[in-house]
Amino acid sequence: MKTLLLLVGKTQNKHFIAGINDYAERIGHYMPFEIKVIPELRNTKNLSEQQQKTQEGELLLKQLQPSDTVVLLDERGTDHRSVEFADWLQKKQNTARRLVFIIGGPYGFSEAIYKRANEMVSLSRMTFSHQMVRLVFTEQIYRACTIIKGEPYHHE
Repeated sequence: MKTLLLLVGKTQNKHFIAGINDYAERIGHYMPFEIKVIPELRNTKNLSEQQQKTQEGELLLKQLQPSDTVVLLDERGTDHRSVEFADWLQKKQNTARRLVFIIGGPYGFSEAIYKRANEMVSLSRMTFSHQMVRLVFTEQIYRACTIIKGEPYHHE
């Protein structure tokens, strides 16, 4: 199974970038993993939040294949403990051809993206910046990989 993490806009914080790149490299030892950045929209001052979400959604949909299993990171998604997320990921590895996680922009997702999604996952009921979620989520994917392999990274 290939795993793709789609992001809207570049990560700005150099510390987050370093952490994300570190975890992405580690994940690559366990499964094919790619991060793809959809460029931020330009001239957004003239766009409403809804218009921004719609335009971002159109750009995201262009990156998806019909057979993709699409999972949105959304505060209304399913909460998992790390061990549960690892079990969930392992099941997806057995059933999905390409698993695509999407972290949206600062205003969330368009209705078209919600309709295309197969599932939604929540990292927390708390709200994080969409920049910070990238680091936290890549760490959780790495953690899940180590749990699946029975490695000592995760302590329970």
